[in-house]
Amino acid sequence: IDSHQGVGPANLSSKVEKCLRIVKSWIDAYKQKGMPALRAIRKRRRCSEKLVEMKQKRDRIIEILHETPQIHGINRASWSLKTLAHAFEKQYGQPIGKSTLSQYVIAEGYTFKKARRVLTSPDPSYREKLQEITRVLSHLRDDEKFFSIDEFGPFSVRMRGGAGWMPKGTVRVVPQRQRSKGRLIVTGALELSTNQITHFYSEKKNTGEMIRLLDILLRQYSNQRCLYLSWDAASWHVSAKLNERVAEVNSAAETDPRRTPFVKLMPLPASAQFLNVIESVFSGMAKAILHNSDYRSVEDCKAAIDRYFAEGNWTCPHF
Repeated sequence: IDSHQGVGPANLSSKVEKCLRIVKSWIDAYKQKGMPALRAIRKRRRCSEKLVEMKQKRDRIIEILHETPQIHGINRASWSLKTLAHAFEKQYGQPIGKSTLSQYVIAEGYTFKKARRVLTSPDPSYREKLQEITRVLSHLRDDEKFFSIDEFGPFSVRMRGGAGWMPKGTVRVVPQRQRSKGRLIVTGALELSTNQITHFYSEKKNTGEMIRLLDILLRQYSNQRCLYLSWDAASWHVSAKLNERVAEVNSAAETDPRRTPFVKLMPLPASAQFLNVIESVFSGMAKAILHNSDYRSVEDCKAAIDRYFAEGNWTCPHF
């Protein structure tokens, strides 16, 4: 009667506490043959019992899914449908197909996804340091310069692999063992407002090389009022000797501001190399200059790097 008056099968299913499939079959049978068709319907197990069984099976599957495969004697770090079905059958003595298992898992909102690696910093002052750097950059004056500083290397000058265009059927071969022609460390400072880089080659990563870079920048940007130096938390970037040299420069600047710029250190948060903008420049340099390379000597490699920076055909993202 309710169906004839326009009540939908879903509402009828809720009203009589039967599943939607059963209710639809009753309505169709009545429309075709009337009440005799309903009386002749074979008695089936109540739909509520079926729902209870489905819920129990779903709960068991999710319970296993939340456990590690090793608990069930499976030598895997994560579940596959095959191993999940095997564990279910072994634990409950009920066989279950992979397609059925997949339907249960997907119905619960589970999907197979690859883990995403995130860039993080354990520095408790992470937000404060980042906010200070952002504040300085957003209010940078014309007579101020902000430098992102880092070292690339050490790396060996030798034949290197990489992706490149090759004739079909040809594979470029790089010897696993080969003699190095020398090694290099590129020390660089990227000025963010003008997108200009200052670089030289170092023998080591130490405080002396940082002081050398500082002196070069002071000469190169002697007409500026202030130089901001930003780098990661490496020990030679925060050494007492370097701080003493910065204090000497600032003392001279206070005496005669036209003689030398002030120097302010803007350290990045610990383990936050991903914030150091010059890293992206070094990455592009390596892709363009080092990958697939086979320089005859260290000097040839240096010449290629010098030309790369001189041409300025590299891009620097905004901080």
